[in-house]
Amino acid sequence: MPEAVIGAGKSVSAALSDATVALTSAGCDTPRLDAELLLSYVLGVGRERLVIDAFAELDAFELERYGAVVARREAREPVAYILGRKAFRRIVVSVDRRVLIPRPETELLVDVALSLDRGARVADVGTGSGAVALALKEERPDLSVVGIDVSADAVAVARSNAAELGLDVEFVRADLLDGVPGPFDAVLANLPYVAEGSGMAPEIEFYEPPLALFGGPDGMDPVRRLLEMVEGVPLVALEVGLAEAVASLVEHAGFPSVQILRDLAGHERVVVGRR
Repeated sequence: MPEAVIGAGKSVSAALSDATVALTSAGCDTPRLDAELLLSYVLGVGRERLVIDAFAELDAFELERYGAVVARREAREPVAYILGRKAFRRIVVSVDRRVLIPRPETELLVDVALSLDRGARVADVGTGSGAVALALKEERPDLSVVGIDVSADAVAVARSNAAELGLDVEFVRADLLDGVPGPFDAVLANLPYVAEGSGMAPEIEFYEPPLALFGGPDGMDPVRRLLEMVEGVPLVALEVGLAEAVASLVEHAGFPSVQILRDLAGHERVVVGRR
């Protein structure tokens, strides 16, 4: 963090400007937004107050705290881990390095499940922080939702989020669907889909849990295994990296109707199989 940001008697506007310069130099994709989110966090206010109070001076303690969190971001630690939370659809979940950070493209899984019949039973495989399962339950309280993850740490985070949000979602530790009682009307999954050896942004490579990232030599091993477990399930929705290849796997798994959905960036992101 530059000395100018840490020095006493700096205004909100000046601190933001200096932090933005520092984060730009560090290679962050959204330096101004990151700077604003971090200062809002330090001050405990909404981002709009940073505009209203642009010329207010920060005290020494606020500047010291701000310098510390900006330095973490300069080291490319994700903003969500620094803040300890991430918004996802209509909820906010707690996140740390035990779980992946929920991303906007993953919201497509919830969109798919919203069309299910009343009272349907849904499995969210690879639940991580529980974001998909909890968002779905929040929007469709009538559904019975189970979140599943092989990581005990992830299950602990998801259960804590469920308690904090007051949402009745069961979270269990299991390897995909192995040992989880069915039947299910739908299986949603955001499984590891990065091919081993792939290059990634520092935020992902150095901070997010490898267990939730890597899916074997071509990134599709977990999907192959899951598709062997979904016999009789009417609907599957999978967030993937190689949509066309996964769509072929879904079709061969006995789903005559296969659809590929694009995320907001236009990337083929979710494969949906129906029967």
